[in-house]
Amino acid sequence: MKNLIKIIAQLSLIMIAGVFQAQVSIGKPSVEGSSILDFAASTTQGIILPATTGFPASPTNGTFIFNRSDAKIYTYEKSAWLALTEGNGNASSIINNPSADVGNGVIMGAATSSATGVLVLESSNLALTLPKVFQPHLNVKSPYPGMMCYDTDSNTVAFYDGAYWNYWK
Repeated sequence: MKNLIKIIAQLSLIMIAGVFQAQVSIGKPSVEGSSILDFAASTTQGIILPATTGFPASPTNGTFIFNRSDAKIYTYEKSAWLALTEGNGNASSIINNPSADVGNGVIMGAATSSATGVLVLESSNLALTLPKVFQPHLNVKSPYPGMMCYDTDSNTVAFYDGAYWNYWK
């Protein structure tokens, strides 16, 4: 119950930040550096990407998804989908959300955006700082398909495809 209240409070802060176009820190008292979203150091949690069936219509460059159809993580880059994971992933542990999509998601960093997504970070001078996890393959006890974080040991971006961790420099 305590964790649920904490998650609701953090999501509320993200939504409020979207309205006020502010920076948000999660798991620490203040934002460090030039980030729209900044996570606490030394965590064992990451960002969970949206789990889609197939590819969303009209994506914008910089979009990330976990595709349930082939259990791969993709990014939309240079007007094409690029697989970030090898395959052999597993989407069977994804919990289906029976709710219909409502609205255009949360926009942070600007009042509006031409991009569509669950969470859109829109800024010309601020960035997203990923959650930092030391050796996620050892320290994240129950990773969820579509999780992404920054591995502070290998200095790479780590993606979990439901079966394996994949690392990008």
